[in-house]
Amino acid sequence: QVQLMESGGGSVQAGGSLTLSCTASTVSIYYLDWGWFRQAPGKEREGVAVIDRDGTISIADSVQGRFTISRDNGKNTLALQMNTLKPEDTAMYYCAAKWTMGRVLDPTEYKYSGQGTQVTVSS
Repeated sequence: QVQLMESGGGSVQAGGSLTLSCTASTVSIYYLDWGWFRQAPGKEREGVAVIDRDGTISIADSVQGRFTISRDNGKNTLALQMNTLKPEDTAMYYCAAKWTMGRVLDPTEYKYSGQGTQVTVSS
C-alpha cells in the first residue's frame, strides 16, 4: 500500500508561483511512476507532469515551459514547481503513483492517489 500526502496549494494571482510537494509512505517509491494530476470543477482529471521509475519526465502541453517536476527518492518526495500561473490552472491537484508501466499521463492508470491540494489562480 502506498500513501501519498500533498501540501503547498493556495491562492495566487496570475503570473505568480507555487510549489506543491508530495510525500510517499513507502520506501519503494523508486519502483513506481508518480506524478501530478489536476481536476477542475466540471472537468475530468488530467495529467500534468510525471516522472517514471527511470527518471523520464512527461509534461502536459498546457504547462510545458511553466511547470517543473522533480523527485527525491531518498526523501520519498515529489515536487511540482509552478511558475507563470494562469487562471486556467485553477484546480485540485493530486499526487498519484502506479506500479504499471506506460500511459504515464493517463490518470485512470494510477492506483494510488492523495487527497489533493487546491490551487486557485485569480486574474
